[in-house]
Amino acid sequence: MVTTSLKGNFRFKAVYDGGHSAAGKYFVLFVLKNSFNLNRLGITVTKKIGCAVVRNRVRRVIKEGFRLCEHNFAQGFDIVILARPAMVGTVLNDITPELTRLATKLQLGSV
Repeated sequence: MVTTSLKGNFRFKAVYDGGHSAAGKYFVLFVLKNSFNLNRLGITVTKKIGCAVVRNRVRRVIKEGFRLCEHNFAQGFDIVILARPAMVGTVLNDITPELTRLATKLQLGSV
């Protein structure tokens, strides 16, 4: 699967404004169809989560969780994951089922 980084504040804003969302305990998943044959992933972790060390750990756990389930996702979407404070201290085994559940809810399953 091909997944790249979503870069640029205007692209994040486009996903927030024009996309669909689904909320879970650990994060909110936003998706918007793009015109490419690849997924672009953006992760947002606010200062409400904690200091820089904690935010970076949350970001790494989310990236790894997405990497493990990205083969289940259809291609051609901009995906933004907004971390919630409950994400602090979670392990990878908590993240992947929720990510899969929210992707199914948003009909991102592979075709």
